[in-house]
Amino acid sequence: MAGYAAEFEKRGVKLLGISCDDVNSHKEWIKDIEAYKPGNRVTFPIAADLKREVIKQLNMVDPDEKDQNGQQLPSRTLHLVGPDKKVKVSFLYPASSGRNMDEVLRVVDSIQKASQHRVATPANWKPGDAVVISPSVSNEEAQKLFPGGFEVKELPSGKDYLRFTKV
Repeated sequence: MAGYAAEFEKRGVKLLGISCDDVNSHKEWIKDIEAYKPGNRVTFPIAADLKREVIKQLNMVDPDEKDQNGQQLPSRTLHLVGPDKKVKVSFLYPASSGRNMDEVLRVVDSIQKASQHRVATPANWKPGDAVVISPSVSNEEAQKLFPGGFEVKELPSGKDYLRFTKV
């Protein structure tokens, strides 16, 4: 996360870490992160959840991994929360797998684009690719919203709901 903090900031995304370790442990962990990846600075807060109440409420525990006391260990969970304070996407990785930060940024870009333009991003979409106009947008409204035009895909059903545009 520290290595991608600037990319999140460009997108207006605020980062918050949650850990079941204490604050002193966080301070030492931050030193390790910054030493391991020179140039990466942990500039976001990390909340201590010693009783593991928050991570359990947010489903951030690994169902299979337990510590020496039998408590479930945190998983590598990541929630994207929108300006409306609602969870938009959740990623849940086992503790043994690292996150794909490029995918996280892609999803942030997709969510932001969809909320700004009434579109959806198709499978394997990347920034700059065409997007799909929401079926709730009529063709007449689409002409106003997307003055650069859009392409309607011919489908066996004859319905014209699959419309691609660039935004």
